[in-house]
Amino acid sequence: MSLTVRPITADEHLAFLAGRPSVSFLQTPAWAGVKTEWRSESLGWFEDDGPDARPVGAALVLHRPVPKVKRWTLAYLPEGPVIDWTGDLASWLRPMAAYLKRNGAFGVRIGPPVPTATWSAAQVKEGIADDDVRRLSDLPPSHRDPAGARVVSQLRDLGWRLQSPEDGFGAGQPQYTFEIPLVHDDGTPRTEDEVLKGMNQLWRRNIKKAAKEGVEVSVSSPATAEEDLAAFHALYVHTAERDHFTPRPLSYFRTMMAAMTAEDAGRFTLFLARHEGDLVAATILVRVGAHAWYSYGASSTEKREVRGSNALQWAMIQHSLQAGATVYDLRGITPTLSSDDSHVGLIQFKVGTGGQAVEYAGEWDLPLNPVVYKAFDLYMKRRG
Repeated sequence: MSLTVRPITADEHLAFLAGRPSVSFLQTPAWAGVKTEWRSESLGWFEDDGPDARPVGAALVLHRPVPKVKRWTLAYLPEGPVIDWTGDLASWLRPMAAYLKRNGAFGVRIGPPVPTATWSAAQVKEGIADDDVRRLSDLPPSHRDPAGARVVSQLRDLGWRLQSPEDGFGAGQPQYTFEIPLVHDDGTPRTEDEVLKGMNQLWRRNIKKAAKEGVEVSVSSPATAEEDLAAFHALYVHTAERDHFTPRPLSYFRTMMAAMTAEDAGRFTLFLARHEGDLVAATILVRVGAHAWYSYGASSTEKREVRGSNALQWAMIQHSLQAGATVYDLRGITPTLSSDDSHVGLIQFKVGTGGQAVEYAGEWDLPLNPVVYKAFDLYMKRRG
């Protein structure tokens, strides 16, 4: 198969994505509107160059410039590109790399949306309790994906380099996530009762307690969106101060909400949990087709006993089920299961939902200009 790669419009990009069950929200044209600090473009793969040709693959590319040398960029495709990952990857990736090199990229970073292994919630829980288990890789997975193994093997053979930090995060997207399947193995939807029964006793108790305490969950409407987003952000800043991370500015969330809702009204949803009029938790749900993501969350230090965060997670799961989603994605976890790891509390919170830990192929780099790529790599390591 001979493929060519060329720029496409946002409308062409969206039309291609509309024909797929789901893609990462990081590969939608709207995400370019969120990441305004980077130059972006949509690319399409074509089997012929006729005037009526339609793309058979697509990607959102974010261009990160080299400090002080603007003409060179790292071409970043977060959780992409959106191509057929089951076949010969050379026919897809080589024309993409050639196009990007011609247009000033010194390197390419991709994130194949391909799982390689899965661990059940019970396995992860047992691993945390076992002092001899330090990482997910110390546990035999409940499922290994042969398609993912083929992708990893082909990328190595094609000269791509795995970017795999110890904690699974790094500068890009997490390699390990925690996900709740919303369908059975045969594709039929799970019921709310089935999902609830899959949670551990503490989660079910906390959801019931929130309802008993009178926690009220609401979904922001267009009429109150600005006011609700400001309230979310104030609580998010409070959460950042408590949990010691750097918060994003309110302008970022305004841009995110505007770009995503303009593309699809159901793409971005803000949930708020109140108790006796006090905002105790707030979350942002992102959905593209059949995949829903818990994207951002905030909670108050006061009134934690009313379990607003549990109530919100359950509301988002219910919302995702009603929208026909097949996956509720709680996003990144670390692969470390040691009880003395600072991230273990987050893992335990997510494990209680009864989902599964999923390892993806990870992010891979292809140097196109080795000298510039090495200099950029050294700069990033020194900065980090």
